[in-house]
Amino acid sequence: MPNNLKRLLMAAVLSVVLLGSVAAMADVKIGFLGGFTGPSKNLTPSMYKAAKLAINHVNKQGGVLDGQQIVLPYADTTCGKAAAAVAAGAKLVNEEKVVALVGGLCSGATISAAKDVGIPGGVTMVSPSATSPVISNLDDHDLVFRTVPSDVYQGNVMAHLLLSKGIKNIAITYVDNDYGKGLASALVDNFTAAGGKIAANQGHVEGKDDYTPLINKLASSGVNTLVVIAYANGSGKTILRQAVSAGGFNQFVGGDAMVNNMLITAIGSDKLRGMIAIKPGRSESNGAREFTRLAWKASINPTATFAAQSYDAAFLLALAIEKNGKAERAGLSKALRDVASPPGVVILPGEWQKAKALIKAGKSINYEGAAGSLDFDPAGDVSGVFIEMGVNMREGSFIEFGQVQ
Repeated sequence: MPNNLKRLLMAAVLSVVLLGSVAAMADVKIGFLGGFTGPSKNLTPSMYKAAKLAINHVNKQGGVLDGQQIVLPYADTTCGKAAAAVAAGAKLVNEEKVVALVGGLCSGATISAAKDVGIPGGVTMVSPSATSPVISNLDDHDLVFRTVPSDVYQGNVMAHLLLSKGIKNIAITYVDNDYGKGLASALVDNFTAAGGKIAANQGHVEGKDDYTPLINKLASSGVNTLVVIAYANGSGKTILRQAVSAGGFNQFVGGDAMVNNMLITAIGSDKLRGMIAIKPGRSESNGAREFTRLAWKASINPTATFAAQSYDAAFLLALAIEKNGKAERAGLSKALRDVASPPGVVILPGEWQKAKALIKAGKSINYEGAAGSLDFDPAGDVSGVFIEMGVNMREGSFIEFGQVQ
């Protein structure tokens, strides 16, 4: 064979080897489907940072599989119209070719993206904050999971918290979407079942400038307590501000999406004195304590709403990819269940190297996360804890009062 031909052949073979090597070591993509604009935009940054922290722990301790690094491309659902959520999901699933998704963050966005993109594409999704009960009943082929409890549970906790404080008669307004309707329904069912009375219950449209007619109608019921189930950066802020000005209520209550310090800054801590709210929190566990340490070290507030759940969603998906043995969508949801539940060696936040070694050795692991145990039920849901929140008058911020029992 002529030397020139030999050299060409060797170059071709080397190119194939190098290309194969590059393909084997290509980055693994986990998408982050978030509401970077819209009514949840103040919650999203801390959630994205927490998810990135989990990915950083993985990458700095050897990466996944044969040393591949995980990257976290993101897309914005706006937490608004379904079309925006579907477009954001399509960008990550069809264009970025992600293996899995953290998100969506809002319930409606999660449902729309799952139905139109995630489920048809065989993509495992883990939402850290979508709480609508509708998600539990999706025909999802075991692809949609949550690291946050359903509103069925939140409504029960809120109802009993209010009754324990002697609040037995309330008015409710909720944002008219999957999140608002789901939590309001759960609150009504549990509150009335335990002996409370609903004096008024009215949905509202997001994005209006004036909710005064709604507030006046609710206040005409004669009750002192107004429960606002909405977004702190959206209708929730506007309704609270106008309700304070109107003077028809002297006690305000908020769901998890209202827990944002921006709300207090915008309205004033003196005007929200005595406000009651709840949010999903962290259990008093080794996993929660370790996350707190790691988060503060990375300049992330571990008590930020849904931060712990976001860390868990990202870390769990990385563990599932490692367990699956390949950076592919097929088989990932089963692997996710395997790494999240007992039996197995307990893995805490940040313990990637330990988990990777155990999986390689064929051992079972059980991730005990930042938010607590994540033992998925048949619907992909978890139990969890809720934290009572109040207003710190001196600091002008929300403050944790402790776990709701």
